[in-house]
Amino acid sequence: MSGNKKSKPTYINAIMGVALVLFLIGVLGWLLINGRALTRAFKEDLEINVDFHDQVSDAQVKKMQSILKDQPFVASTRIITKEEAVKMENQVEGGNIVEFLGYNPLFTSISMKLHEEYVNKDSLDKIKQFVLQSNVVRDVTWSNMVVGQMDKNFRKIGIILGAISVVLLIVVIFLIDNTVRLAMFSNRFLIKTMQMVGATRAFITRPFDLRALLNGLISGLVAVLALWIVMSFATAQLTELKQLNDPLLLFFLMSSMILLGILISMISTHRSVVKYLKMHVDDLY
Repeated sequence: MSGNKKSKPTYINAIMGVALVLFLIGVLGWLLINGRALTRAFKEDLEINVDFHDQVSDAQVKKMQSILKDQPFVASTRIITKEEAVKMENQVEGGNIVEFLGYNPLFTSISMKLHEEYVNKDSLDKIKQFVLQSNVVRDVTWSNMVVGQMDKNFRKIGIILGAISVVLLIVVIFLIDNTVRLAMFSNRFLIKTMQMVGATRAFITRPFDLRALLNGLISGLVAVLALWIVMSFATAQLTELKQLNDPLLLFFLMSSMILLGILISMISTHRSVVKYLKMHVDDLY
């Protein structure tokens, strides 16, 4: 009885230790998911302007819009007339361009938004060449600086977060393994006693494996609950985060946390039990 009482706090400490480590990797996973969604949102919000020659009719502009809508790279389009373009420019500049110049220097255009995978320099150059095949199109423009800086920053962030993820995963496995092995240390005499009275290896390891499964499951659930609380608090403070969260990816992340806790707990526990079974009695002290 006294041995069982002593082992309970060890199990609780092991469960909470594993849960803490899983929570940390869950937070990083959530940041990666949000970073991916933020990247997509930024790229899909970039506007590509298709400017038309002055003599182009409304029918030709609408026909071009219809052609662009059918292209796989286009997410959405909208026509901006010369009058609308002037109003937008006046708001930005805080003046009246037409009164100042005596004429409207702007062009009727189509503003396109592309799917994320097409927002890169190579794809944009190919799209520009495709659109410029039409003799009604004057030019295709976008912010080169924004696209270049976007690709550079997102690539850098991706590399940094990827490296942190790999390191943290290795640390997680190492910490959980050591936490579980430390919990099993207090049961080494019980394991050896069962072996000495004739119990088979399968009989001895089974209850410890089942206990490890339960402990890993509890650790995973505690970690998921803690992550959900942090996510709820964060989205309450920044409502924009709700739009970035992908339910399917979040479900996969939380399921992976639970599965990781179970797998590592079971593998570490089984290895520890087998280790003590192979040891000589004198080596247990």
